[in-house]
Order: sequence, then structure tokens, then C-alpha cells
Amino acid sequence: MEWALPDPFVIDIHVTQEAIDAYQHVNNGEYLRWVEQVSWAHSEALGLSLERYRALDRAMVVHRHELDYLAPAFMGDALKLATWIVACDGRFSLTRRFQLKRVDDEKTLLNARTRFACVALSSGRPKRLPEEYLHCYGGAVVAESCRD
Repeated sequence: MEWALPDPFVIDIHVTQEAIDAYQHVNNGEYLRWVEQVSWAHSEALGLSLERYRALDRAMVVHRHELDYLAPAFMGDALKLATWIVACDGRFSLTRRFQLKRVDDEKTLLNARTRFACVALSSGRPKRLPEEYLHCYGGAVVAESCRD
């Protein structure tokens, strides 16, 4: 499968009845849930689980979501959702990109971008990225190309 950027972290999604809305396609809120799901899976693969977040008293919280819905998904579709970390400022924020494709025709259904801010779990106040976050997230940054 060809992706917008190299070396994505990818999860498989199978569209079930719970994702379908009154228009008989995947509800737009479901896409956002999947974006969160792949973000956590990628963070865990990088070694940053919820337990590590708690131990470090830090969290990456959503500052901004941008979701471009390009085509609908339907009941029974097999999908692949890719993510990349495309920016990490080394201080307070990181940005992820996402691309959702249907397996059968490799059509891109969604392009998305999320900017996260680092906060202390104990207070909810902005805090600098811990060194462990800089190592894990910063080391995973993929440069965006002119194909965007």
C-alpha cells in the first residue's frame, strides 16, 4: 500500500455495525475515535504507555484536530489507518498526521492532523516534554514531503 509519507505506523480496522450511522456509512465521530486509537497504539509501540505517562506526571493532550473526510467507509470494509509524528518542537508540542485507506481499492478516505500539547497530569497545566518523550517521540519524527 502506498502512503503519503514513508514508514507509517499502521493499524487494521474492520468496520462493524456499531460504527454505522443513519446514512448507512461510518459516522464521522468514529474516525476521530480511530485517530485516538492509532495514536495510543503508536505511543505504546514507542515505549510510552499510559503507565509511563502517569509515572512521569505528563500527558499529551489534544490542542487541535483537523480531519478531512474524503470518502465514506461502509459496513464490512477493511481499513488501514496510518500515523506519523511530523513535528516535535522539543519543548511543549508534537504533531501527528494520519491517513485512512480502504484495503480493497486503496482509496484514501481520511487525511488528518492533530497537534498535542504537553501538560502535567496532576495539575493540567502546560509542562515541558520530559526527556523520555523527547527521545521516543522526537526520534520518531518523519519529515513531511512536498506530496502533501
